[in-house]
Amino acid sequence: MRVNHEWPDLVSSYGKNGYCAPEQRLTDENVAKLRQAIAAISEQERPEIVYESGTSVIRAVHGCHRFDQVCDRVVRLPMLVDLAEALLGGPAYVYQFKVNMKQPREGAAWPWHQDFVFWHREDGMAAPDAVNIAVFLDDVTEANGPLRVIPGSHELGMIGPASSERQASHDWRKHVAAALEYTVPDELVESLVDAYGVVPLTGPAGAVTAFHPNIVHSSSNNTSEQRRAIMLVTYNRVSNAPANPTRPEFLVNRDTTPVVRIGSDDL
Repeated sequence: MRVNHEWPDLVSSYGKNGYCAPEQRLTDENVAKLRQAIAAISEQERPEIVYESGTSVIRAVHGCHRFDQVCDRVVRLPMLVDLAEALLGGPAYVYQFKVNMKQPREGAAWPWHQDFVFWHREDGMAAPDAVNIAVFLDDVTEANGPLRVIPGSHELGMIGPASSERQASHDWRKHVAAALEYTVPDELVESLVDAYGVVPLTGPAGAVTAFHPNIVHSSSNNTSEQRRAIMLVTYNRVSNAPANPTRPEFLVNRDTTPVVRIGSDDL
């Protein structure tokens, strides 16, 4: 793992706010290769592709690293793996990979939620010792449906169902649609926003942001003429791998061996 002068500040910001944004970003060439790969996958009929409710508009593509060479290489970029391991404090593997897309004027919102509640209750993940690393594949603006986070809300732990026991719904479609299985109630969101504020995660294509599994976050509808695509790679500590996940492999990777970096940050 390479030494990076940003790491102490990034780790501190992540611990305090539940998210951090390194200076380093993917090159325009790498972003172009990823866009091409996702465009080609989107032309196929695959179970990994999820559509907006009742339409043929693509909402997300899952698990692409399992079958696409470019996506397999991106999850092994040293800049991403090094960041994940610095934040997690140990070896990590790819738990989940997806590209969330909001098509112009058609991309629907994601309601306020936390990610860990899905992984804990559906997959049996013991602790939130994982990190989401988002890579913008398009310019993300206030108008095209950016991720919005409530800084510091990760410190509240898992919000929602009182039971901490695993309670799988066995319908994974409820975990990837606009009508999510587990959400944070609106009245609680209002109080959290009053206490902590809310931050939209915007920036140019290639920008990188890491955020905690327990941070409360959402996104709005895409009201613009510009697409908003974000690649999300979830790295999980190897020691935190769930024992018996039941959701499809394109949602929950069964290969828990530590990620092997490629030789450079070039796809």
